Amino acid sequence: MPKKILSGIVVSDKPNKTITVLVERKYQHPVLKKVMKARKKYNAHDEENKFKNGDKVSIRESRPYSKNKKFEVIGSNK
Repeated sequence: MPKKILSGIVVSDKPNKTITVLVERKYQHPVLKKVMKARKKYNAHDEENKFKNGDKVSIRESRPYSKNKKFEVIGSNK
C-alpha cells in the first residue's frame, strides 16, 4: 500500500527533532453540498531540526517514532 503524502504549514517546532504540521483539506458535505474546510495537526520527525514556524513542508507516512509521531518530513514546498 502506498504511503500517505501530505503538505501543510509548520505551526510548532518546540520539541527536539519534532515539528507539528497543520494540514488543511477541502471536501463537499454529503447532505448540505457545501464545500467544507477540515484542519488536522500531525507530528512529524525532523532529524536535523531545520524547519521553523511558517515553513511549508511535505510529510510522508512512516514507521512510528513515538506514540503520536508517525510521519517524517520529506522536504519543503517553496
